[in-house]
Amino acid sequence: MPWTWRYEKTDGAVVGAGGLQEAIFANQGDAESWLGENWRALLDAGVDQVTLLDDERAEYGPMSLHPES
Repeated sequence: MPWTWRYEKTDGAVVGAGGLQEAIFANQGDAESWLGENWRALLDAGVDQVTLLDDERAEYGPMSLHPES
């Protein structure tokens, strides 16, 4: 099953990732590694939080992209 990130605003509204292409992964580890490398670009594109999906099922999230204050 494909693993993807759902991009959201703080209120849970689903948003696009600006100029970033949607990424689809073969496993959870690859998805998490990709997020570790790209979270700043997502934040710059207006994404506030993400939810990891295994096919259509939410594995976890929402998880904020904003640094803790």
